[in-house]
Amino acid sequence: MKFCSNCAQPVSLSVPAGDHLPRFVCAACGTIHYETPRIIAGCVIEHEGKLLLCKRAIEPRHGFWTTPAGFMENGESVQHAAAREAMEEALAHVRIGSLLAIVNVIRAHQVHIMFRATLIEPSFGIGPESLESRLYAEEEIPWPEIAFLSVEFGLRRYLEDRRLGREQLHFRDIDWRDGKAILTDGHSQ
Repeated sequence: MKFCSNCAQPVSLSVPAGDHLPRFVCAACGTIHYETPRIIAGCVIEHEGKLLLCKRAIEPRHGFWTTPAGFMENGESVQHAAAREAMEEALAHVRIGSLLAIVNVIRAHQVHIMFRATLIEPSFGIGPESLESRLYAEEEIPWPEIAFLSVEFGLRRYLEDRRLGREQLHFRDIDWRDGKAILTDGHSQ
């Protein structure tokens, strides 16, 4: 950030009084600009035992498979955002179910929130951000072509829970050190 969105004057990075982290602060009007993580909402969609995946038509990870997900917009709930992303990416009308996973992607300043979902109607298609969409049986999932670690985590936890007849909430932190992913997992009852 270079300029204040409040008064258009230059900002500088400093620790404001009473805070403990550096923030962008405007010397002209005193506005403190907080940068907070962005929320990614998505869902693992099941229909007749198969999971709906989309091949990405956009960067990052163009040409790789993912579950429908994207940035949450102001004025919508996380569940609504997940359902909207399913429509945008796969033309799929879904019923959002229980919360599946929360993945903190530390370096990207993102929190990925994934739900379980089912198709309301047995139809789907290809939205503008997708090259292809398809239902996969568990043994058909193209694991080496999954776009993101968070998506792989959500898919694997979904399938594990389905095999065990449960619906747990799972957590993962993803960070990088020396070019390698550092993964920390957890779950709640």
